[in-house]
Order: sequence, then structure tokens, then C-alpha cells
Amino acid sequence: MRVRVAGTSAERREGLLKTSVLQSDEGLWIAPCEAIHTIGMRWPIDVVFLDRQYRIRKLIHALEPWRLAVCFAASSVLELPAGGLHQTGSEVGDVLFFRVH
Repeated sequence: MRVRVAGTSAERREGLLKTSVLQSDEGLWIAPCEAIHTIGMRWPIDVVFLDRQYRIRKLIHALEPWRLAVCFAASSVLELPAGGLHQTGSEVGDVLFFRVH
């Protein structure tokens, strides 16, 4: 899976708002982050809240546009296309590994 990092304040604010489509193998990793919104989004997304050790703390399947999602135990969030979580089989407690290229 290819993941774009939103690490600056401007990148975190923009998120996926200017994205017209998110491919099935793409995602956006927002760090630091413990809450997101889908205000202005055009499609639902799957949301993965991660703690500092990249352990999944909370999963949301197909979060619809114009919604909020929060996990105070999270330090970052991975946004995926709706259905992406079903493809990966990820569950709360799993630990993710990110490799930087």
C-alpha cells in the first residue's frame, strides 16, 4: 500500500479534501492527529487510529462525509478508501509497520 504523509500543519488541514479519488492501494497518514472530520469530503473513508507504537486503537469502516471521528488514545490516523480495512483484515490491537522510501 502506498501512503502519503500529512505531517505539516497545512498538509493535515488539507487532508483528502482536494483529492478527487483515492485508489484502493492508497492512503493518507496524518501525524500527529487524534481526531478527523469528513466535512467537505465527497466519499466515505475507512479510518485507522494508531497510538505511538503504531498499534491500532480504533477502526471506523466507511465513515460518511460530514462526520467527526475521535480517539484520544491515538497519536496518528490512517485514512483509507472505504473497503480498504476489509481488504487488509486489520483489527484493533494489530501493529502496523511503515517503510519510508
